[in-house]
Amino acid sequence: MTQLGLKVTIYSNRSKSIYRSYRGKVGQVAPNILKQSFNEVTPYKVLHTDISQKKLSNSIKGYISPVIDEASGQVVACAVSSHPDQALINKTLSQLFQRLPQESQSILHSDQGWHYQLPFYQQQLRDHHLVQSMSRKGNCLDNSPVESFFNLLKRECLNRIEITTLAKLKVVIKNYVKWYNNERISLNLNCIK
Repeated sequence: MTQLGLKVTIYSNRSKSIYRSYRGKVGQVAPNILKQSFNEVTPYKVLHTDISQKKLSNSIKGYISPVIDEASGQVVACAVSSHPDQALINKTLSQLFQRLPQESQSILHSDQGWHYQLPFYQQQLRDHHLVQSMSRKGNCLDNSPVESFFNLLKRECLNRIEITTLAKLKVVIKNYVKWYNNERISLNLNCIK
């Protein structure tokens, strides 16, 4: 395929820009509690979050911020914005706090992105009795559950359709998450229905 100049577009889209949220140490880095041990079976005990970027056809970018439950694979919260900023993180956390059982005392695992290091974020987690965990710097395998979700989201949805506006991206993500949680065939998701 390389000799003929052919590229697979459904599984590999390396020509697109990649969003990187790491800006060095801008706040407190939490320990890596999980250490790639992804074997939780109790829903809401271990959650994963991250931010991914989608370049829209009108040259603006959309940012997607989900929270994934490790045990079920379910998307517990998901916010979309035109900027990867505090407002996006607040919207994601607000959705999460509305859906989490009060007694959950979950671990929320992320990478070392700048927004996850800031005092406002860490204080909100403490206020809601969540324990913060972070991946090692530059190691995407430490946050595999959410990275796998992004891979599926892009392969099954985002890379297959043209999205021209942020409003359309929000609708597409909302519909995909509803389908992903309720209709997509998955042994993990079907276990908790």
